[in-house]
Amino acid sequence: MAKKYYFVFCKEDLLLEKKTVGDGSSAEVGYTIPLQEEPPTEIKPWTNVLNITPLDGIEVKTYRIDAPVTDDERYEMCGLRQSYYRLDRPLYLKAGKCQELLYWDQNTKFCGVCGAPMRMDTDISKKCTECGKEVWPQLATAVIVLIHKGDEVLLVRAKNFKRDFFGLVAGFVETGETLEEAVAREAFEETGVKITNIRYFASQPWPYPCGLMVGFNADYVSGEIHLQTSEIAKGGWFRRDNLPNIPEKLSIARMLLDNWLNA
Repeated sequence: MAKKYYFVFCKEDLLLEKKTVGDGSSAEVGYTIPLQEEPPTEIKPWTNVLNITPLDGIEVKTYRIDAPVTDDERYEMCGLRQSYYRLDRPLYLKAGKCQELLYWDQNTKFCGVCGAPMRMDTDISKKCTECGKEVWPQLATAVIVLIHKGDEVLLVRAKNFKRDFFGLVAGFVETGETLEEAVAREAFEETGVKITNIRYFASQPWPYPCGLMVGFNADYVSGEIHLQTSEIAKGGWFRRDNLPNIPEKLSIARMLLDNWLNA
C-alpha cells in the first residue's frame, strides 16, 4: 500500500508530525505532515475523508477529528497560520486547500434549494439527493493595494485586527466589477483617497476560511484621508524610516511592503 499525506484538522488546528533535523547536540525538532499508509488517527463511521489533488505525485487526504491529539509524542497540534513557519511552503499551501475544502464540506450538508441531504459527487462537488442541484467550493475574492505617494505609502489599521499592526487597504470584490474597479472603490471608501495607475502585483490563497487575495500597487492622485470609521481605526502616510508594526511574513500585504522596502 502506497503512503499518503494525511492533513488532519481539529477545528482550526492542524496535526503536525515531529521530525529530527541534524545529528547529536545540534539536532533540532522540525515538522512535517504525516506521510504513511494508514491514517494517523482513528477514522470514525461519520468521518468524511476527502481526496485532494496529489502533491508531487503522492496522494493527499484530509479529514476532521473531534478532539486534538495530545497523547502521542510524535505529533503536535498547530494553528494553520502558525504552520506557515513550521512547514515547507508546498505543505503549508496544501494544508490551506485542505482546510478550505473541509470548511466547504461542513457548510454544504444540506441543499440550499430543497433542504435534502447533499452527497459527494466528485472530489470537489456535491449533488442533492433529491433535486439534483450541484455545488462546488466557492472562493471569496478580495483585493489589497499598496498606495504610493512619493516616498510614502498609505497604511491603515482595521478595527478587526486582533493585534496592533498596520496593513493595507483591502476589501471584497463586488458582483459586476473588475478587480481594478474594486481596488479604486475600496481605496476611496476606506480612506477618501483617489488613485490611478493600478497595477497587478501577485495573488495568494487565503484559507481563512476560503479567500483569494489579489494584490496591487497604485499611485495617489488626490484627496485628504477621511477614514471609514466603521471599518478602519487608524491610517496615515508612512516613509521607510517611520513604519509602524506591519503584517507578518505569510501575508501578501507583507510581500507588497517588502517589495517596496527592497526597491
